Amino acid sequence: MVWIPGGEFSMGSNSKGAAVCSDGAADAMPVHRVRVEGFWMDATEVTNEQFAKFVEATKYVTVAEQKPTQEEFPGVPLEKLVAGSAVFSPTPQPVSLDHFLQWWSYVPGADWRHPTGAGSNLTGLEKFPVLHIAYDDAEAYAKWAGKRLPTEAEWEFAARGGKSGMLYAWGDELKVSGKFQANIYQGNFPIQGGDTGEDGFKGIAPVAQFPPNDYGLYDMAGNVWEWCSDWYRPDYYAQLANKEGVADNPKGPDSSYDPMEPGTKKRAQRGGSFLCTDSYCTRYMIGARGKGEVRTASNHVGFRCVKVAQ
Repeated sequence: MVWIPGGEFSMGSNSKGAAVCSDGAADAMPVHRVRVEGFWMDATEVTNEQFAKFVEATKYVTVAEQKPTQEEFPGVPLEKLVAGSAVFSPTPQPVSLDHFLQWWSYVPGADWRHPTGAGSNLTGLEKFPVLHIAYDDAEAYAKWAGKRLPTEAEWEFAARGGKSGMLYAWGDELKVSGKFQANIYQGNFPIQGGDTGEDGFKGIAPVAQFPPNDYGLYDMAGNVWEWCSDWYRPDYYAQLANKEGVADNPKGPDSSYDPMEPGTKKRAQRGGSFLCTDSYCTRYMIGARGKGEVRTASNHVGFRCVKVAQ
């Protein structure tokens, strides 16, 4: 873990720094002042070998490894209720980018041990971020490790590395000296073979393959989305901005609400993933926000933990 000193900063993004997003959400605006206390943060996303130690010690079973119930998915035929998770499935030809289900598939048997399905394994992937982690799984690991998940405010403060007003965790330009600074998607999304790997990786990458930010944190953009502890609401930043003064250690709203799926409980996610691309989603930009249903896992979402000063 590395020490994050805490302090006051401008959180969110303005219209110039707003990410291109398929849903057109303006949930990262307006910019508002926030103060956070100092804390420790994992230098990297939690890896497969780290998560394996947790499972070995606790015999924990992740959400993706559990058979879904009819109570959770009413109306779904019994034969369809099998353990599994969502896996990115490239399309055979170009498609309209207006419906993400065209390139996501529910794969039976996909879980953290089997990242692309029942026939896959973790051989050689020990230093890669653990995948197929639902919010409950990340929270359980954090508790076992004597840590917790970061708030959105903590995550963004740490990602900025002491720099203010930057578009990315490393500055205002996507490339530095002609080189990509994060594992994101280059090429024709989402077709098969479309990722050119100009950043050095086609698909997910091991942790810490790019330079750290000024706090010593790796992969605060791209690679995998990271769970935060805040409930997700698109209007939460506006609520904070409407209050006078500086928001002190905000912990997020009291409840979840996404107008696109009003009945679905969601938590905030940050940082973007290896699937983020300038043609569809640029949420690797530092002020941008993501969201995820708490019982849903996929092969581009992971997490890292924080711990308060002792």
